[in-house]
Amino acid sequence: MKKMTVEAWKKCPRCGKIENQIKAGYNGSGSQRCKCKECGKYYTIDPKQHAYPEETRELAIKMYYGGVSGRGVGKILGMNKSNVMNWIKKERPKEE
Repeated sequence: MKKMTVEAWKKCPRCGKIENQIKAGYNGSGSQRCKCKECGKYYTIDPKQHAYPEETRELAIKMYYGGVSGRGVGKILGMNKSNVMNWIKKERPKEE
């Protein structure tokens, strides 16, 4: 986990002010929330990414083209089969 300086978390993403930033609890995933008293914007400090790594995506596509079903790939990698099928749709070359 990277350390933030005091000023790094105090900057509002909307108005850019450093003054009048207050802590405002935590979001559902446990990240710190803040509120700008100048513009009223609520924002999350260092939000967590909700994406699978590129290696996982590539592995799923290789497994699918290797003969494993979309549902099977999902079970093996511990993810929803819809993720796998959406990645396959994006990878297919567009037909003209």
